[in-house]
Amino acid sequence: MGRDAASQRKVLAILSDGKPRSHRDIVKELGLSDPSVWSVLRRCWRRRLILRTKEPVYWGERVFRGGAGVRTNPRPFHLYVFAPSDNDDGVQILGREFVKFSEQFYNSRGCYGGESKSKLIMNFLKEHQDKAWFSKGVVEALKDRGVKITDIMANVRRYERQGLVYVRGYRNDSGQTPFNDGYLLTWIDPDKPREQAIEEAVQRTNEALVGIRSVSPIIERVHLIKDLVIESTKLKDLVSLTFLQNKLDCSEYEVEEAIIRTLQLYPDIKEIKLFDAYRYFYHKSMADEDLKAAITMKENYIRIIKGRSNRIGHNWEACVEWFIDKFTVGAKFWTQSHRTEKMDPRRITIHLIKSVGRRRLNAEVDRVWEVTPSVFAQPITYILECKWGLIRKRSVDDFLEVLRWSKDFGVNTSEGRQVKQGVVGVFAGSAFDPKESVHLKNEKVSLARYANRINIQLLKASDFNEKLHEHGCPTALTVQRICKVARDEGEARKLLEAIWADPKKSLETLAEVERKNKALYEFEDVLRSQINPKQMSES
Repeated sequence: MGRDAASQRKVLAILSDGKPRSHRDIVKELGLSDPSVWSVLRRCWRRRLILRTKEPVYWGERVFRGGAGVRTNPRPFHLYVFAPSDNDDGVQILGREFVKFSEQFYNSRGCYGGESKSKLIMNFLKEHQDKAWFSKGVVEALKDRGVKITDIMANVRRYERQGLVYVRGYRNDSGQTPFNDGYLLTWIDPDKPREQAIEEAVQRTNEALVGIRSVSPIIERVHLIKDLVIESTKLKDLVSLTFLQNKLDCSEYEVEEAIIRTLQLYPDIKEIKLFDAYRYFYHKSMADEDLKAAITMKENYIRIIKGRSNRIGHNWEACVEWFIDKFTVGAKFWTQSHRTEKMDPRRITIHLIKSVGRRRLNAEVDRVWEVTPSVFAQPITYILECKWGLIRKRSVDDFLEVLRWSKDFGVNTSEGRQVKQGVVGVFAGSAFDPKESVHLKNEKVSLARYANRINIQLLKASDFNEKLHEHGCPTALTVQRICKVARDEGEARKLLEAIWADPKKSLETLAEVERKNKALYEFEDVLRSQINPKQMSES
């Protein structure tokens, strides 16, 4: 008793200044053990020597998980103060109500009216066992009794392990994920035969899902994807991601979400990636011989239809590099040896410490160069990513993730994985979607402003065209035309040099190259004409 009495005196002494403190605060200030402080607080509160907050305080506790980044876990706790002798009801401090001991407030996890939230949730499901409830629906029904969304699954999982509650979500090989309105919950009657009780629970969840399928766009897309894949499999063909997006008539974000859900719900639908870039889907019922034949056909199709696109894309990289080299003083480009001589040595392969999208160990960036502003300044490293076509937010975010998780350019910080100081990302696109805006916490900004906030510079074809026109080239000459006319990256650079040297004759120079490469364009047109209309719709 002597040691407990000494601990109690210390706790009461530190609380006597009227400043609210949590259990952790008291342990830290007094250096006592956790159990000792808990015992004193519980005893003093029962004796009404101290006051405790009526409702628990929730604090987002930030925990650094190394490569996984920073995680925020909500932690409930109470605050304690010394009880004034002239107040029998409690006090208000900084907007929080502090109360004396009562059975109504006894449960440390936040009971309401003497009944725990766990009991409230269990009794609700038991009393309404004739139907299934989404977790959000349970919160809505019990919110006036203090139940929050964070209270539901933590308690329901205990009853699930006891065999009293059936929990249903999107199923896959490794587990479940919630529906849009949370997990679907229903009571399992322990008084009935086990098989019958489970069968009835499943039937109730089926009935609950039927009511939302007609109004849930993602469910409709999932069913359509399944039908299209099965139809294509019967025709011994593969379905491309582009074909699905055109059929669904939705954004790339929506079709990606629908595909993820489809693969979760229907494990029989498989995905295959050709040339580590082009995604196709099929049903596992397709015979191995038919699958091999379909893959061969798609690979030939990709080689044909993507040849011109790859040529223009590589020419775009060369043009961006030429302008950077031309207008950046002291730029030193990195080079790297590759297994094939056809690959530009200035295209750099970087190592990743965590997978980004479908990249596992490595990722390619188009150019890396360094600039030293002055003799006494540290060099700034620029990393370039080029993409031909309409650019959206997803492409910019993907580039940022590559930089953050790269071994050379990313670093672990107290705020999670970040891009190193002195490293700047540069994203060059032929055009950026003018309709796309980014929704942040309290505002909506353009894609250009969004990229600036995450320290990524955007370069557009119009920026380079402006430089050409300022130099004296006619407005009919554009970087886009140069990319389409040049045979390869080397010719694109030579063409830019010739145009810059004599801007007045730039259109004649361009026309001469166009005449020289006429056979190449005709060959590409012939290849395209050999593809049937169905394949053209997938390009």
